[in-house]
Amino acid sequence: MSTDPNINQFEAPFFNKNLILLILCQGLFLTNNVTFIAINGLVGFSLAPTPWLATLPVMGYVVGGAISTSIVSKVQALFGRKRSFQLGLLVAVFSSLLCAYASFSHNFLLLLLGTLIAGFYSANGQLYRFAAVELTTVEYREKAVSWVLAGGLLGAIIGPNLASWTHTMFVTPFLGAYICLSAVALLGLVLMQFIHFPDEDLGDKAVVSSRPLLQIIAHPVFIVSIICASFGYGVMNLLMAATPLAMKVCGLPFEDTALVLEWHVIGMFAPGFFTGTLIKRFGVFKIMMCGVILNFFCIGIALGGTDLHHFLFALLCLGVGWNFLFTSATSLAITAYKPDEKNRAQGAINFFVFATLAITSFSSGALVTTQGWSLLNISSIFLVLVSLLAILYWRFSPSYPSHSMQSV
Repeated sequence: MSTDPNINQFEAPFFNKNLILLILCQGLFLTNNVTFIAINGLVGFSLAPTPWLATLPVMGYVVGGAISTSIVSKVQALFGRKRSFQLGLLVAVFSSLLCAYASFSHNFLLLLLGTLIAGFYSANGQLYRFAAVELTTVEYREKAVSWVLAGGLLGAIIGPNLASWTHTMFVTPFLGAYICLSAVALLGLVLMQFIHFPDEDLGDKAVVSSRPLLQIIAHPVFIVSIICASFGYGVMNLLMAATPLAMKVCGLPFEDTALVLEWHVIGMFAPGFFTGTLIKRFGVFKIMMCGVILNFFCIGIALGGTDLHHFLFALLCLGVGWNFLFTSATSLAITAYKPDEKNRAQGAINFFVFATLAITSFSSGALVTTQGWSLLNISSIFLVLVSLLAILYWRFSPSYPSHSMQSV
């Protein structure tokens, strides 16, 4: 598709106030996200009536995100990026405090409700990467996506350490972590106030696309983007969500778990400083293939043993593989829809991402507690293979550009 996506309203250099603040907001969003992943399974394990339900709070978080995608899409269409993002941050404050109370009162159902509500913030935060392309010039769109995702490096550093530092702050384990997350969301709310998005200048001039959503989704490029974003995220979530439980079963202390998750999330977001440049130079296809290969490396290392270094290097490869697949899929997706279709198209992509995350979150806990870490890794091969087949299908289809993919 030859549409010129998300034409930028600003004549701004690549690094400008709005983009830098959005990068920081992404870091705070991932602090929330990573901490939730790190502790929700463990808190769920202590509160759940049966062990295989332990990752239901993780599943609640992504199910809430899936449910919220269409709501967020409508909110953004009506009120714009900024107000929607601010509302998401307010929800993050409330949901973190609700999870804190659930942990304090040992109420498993209330914990599930809190994580379900938190999904609205997650659905908003997943759109930061798309908003990034609107905050700089068109020729930097891949770099903008990549750098905003790189902002998650803050979450990689702060998230696991926040969980580690605060999990014994109170008598109730991890109560302090939930309370701190509400403060993190408040800081994000302050930063968001100073970001100016182009759609704030449009007012009632915004137009609604005449193309049906199914027609947008049916485009081969969009399908490949959905599969790679969803399944790339799915295999990452399947293994990452199970890691704290698997390491606990293997007798490793929580400090080791925090270290593994820290390096995993560093692997997820540190490449963001150069992934956009790699996409511009080598093309989406090659970077996607690198992501698939790294996922296979991850599974191979994980199947090799259950010592600390096995978990550490497997999760590091998993993180970098996710970055290559997810950044490439996002960069590819924005070529498949028109600017006025962005809310529905981006909402559709995120719905499929969250739906996959919901399935893998539940499957993760059920498989690791009943079948073990090895079978969980073997099962994840299916998701990697589907991504590989989708990439190869696109590469040899008529929709693949005949010219070198120096630009998406």
